[in-house]
Amino acid sequence: MDKIVIEGGNVLQGEVRLSGAKNAALPIICACILTGGWNCLYNVPRLKDVQTIREIMSNTGVHFEEGEDGGLRINSDDISHHEAPYDLVRTMRASILLLGPLLARLGRARISLPGGCAIGARPVNFHLRALSAMGVDMQLEHGYINAKARTLKGANVFFDIPTVTGTENIMMAAVTAEGKTVIENAAREPEVQDLARMLRSMGSHIEGEGSDKIIIEGIKTLKPVAHHKIIPDRIEAGTFMIAAAMTGGHVTIQGYRQDHVTAVVEKLQEVGAEINQGKEEVSIKGPKTIHPADIKTMPFPGFPTDLQAQFMALMCIAKGTSIIRETIFENRFIHVGELKRMGADIQIDGNQALVRGREYLLAAPVMATDLRASASLIIAGLAAKGGRTEVNRIYHLDRGYERLEEKFQSLGAKIWREKA
Repeated sequence: MDKIVIEGGNVLQGEVRLSGAKNAALPIICACILTGGWNCLYNVPRLKDVQTIREIMSNTGVHFEEGEDGGLRINSDDISHHEAPYDLVRTMRASILLLGPLLARLGRARISLPGGCAIGARPVNFHLRALSAMGVDMQLEHGYINAKARTLKGANVFFDIPTVTGTENIMMAAVTAEGKTVIENAAREPEVQDLARMLRSMGSHIEGEGSDKIIIEGIKTLKPVAHHKIIPDRIEAGTFMIAAAMTGGHVTIQGYRQDHVTAVVEKLQEVGAEINQGKEEVSIKGPKTIHPADIKTMPFPGFPTDLQAQFMALMCIAKGTSIIRETIFENRFIHVGELKRMGADIQIDGNQALVRGREYLLAAPVMATDLRASASLIIAGLAAKGGRTEVNRIYHLDRGYERLEEKFQSLGAKIWREKA
């Protein structure tokens, strides 16, 4: 098992290019089940989660070929199995995204109830209820979802709260269903929009992505996609922006979409960072004095929960007190204990954290508890004083960041990977 070691105190300087978005790549790869032929994807990040979904899909008969520059060719002509086994699914919650396309293609699916990061229950009942409305017979047996449908039928679906994977699952199930499907209170995230563009390239009749109402007219057959480029990872963008602010650095990020990170930019400007945005790049200069700022995590276009831990690390050295409210996942403050090991002053009251900024954090051995907590501890280590910060259990990090330590090295950070 590896660990990340950091000698803090270096100011980040230079340019870095974003990888493709993990949370866009996973559903788009799953969508390739919907049609035969070779689907050609580009800017696919090389991540543990992507490898896991490939292993699961290979188990069903899907074939993969890798190319250059994040190229990935996917062919499901030989798909014959409909099961996603526990041994693979337990490591990644997003594997539930196979449910919709398997039902659409084979009329049946057997998916182990998913595992993944320990940041909350994230129940799949929204997926199951919506699929039932589309004519799916659903049984939960021995930790598996057993689903089958002679014919998927369009339906009106309303989500009590916006759910990204729920919206994506229903979109994929609906594109070849009989009739019209309307998803109300749909997730609006850029990753949902990217999946809609992919499905439209397959010939799907889909509209409304980016709003809270998505309408899909089912068609009988789809065609493979010759070229689809995955959008840049907005969470990686926010992570580098926060790191630049925390170290007082000056970093230019390439392959950037400003419409994906508006809420993050506004908060970083509030803390004193200087930000200049171009069409596909952004330059961020960290402030001499970090001002406190309150955040409340919200579905897109609000402040993303996947950047809450990183922003909290920044507020640990702000000059003043900030309040961070987590409204998406109930257990997403489990990184707080590790930040406290580095000297942070944080008090938790339910879904709210009171962060009193200190002059600096101190290097310490810490343990990652989930994917984004890993990034927050690395950012904290980049700015920490007094020696080396060691971040253990970084297998979480490799699920969602591509070569993160190498990218920070290119910006002047003293950071490397060792065997734990």
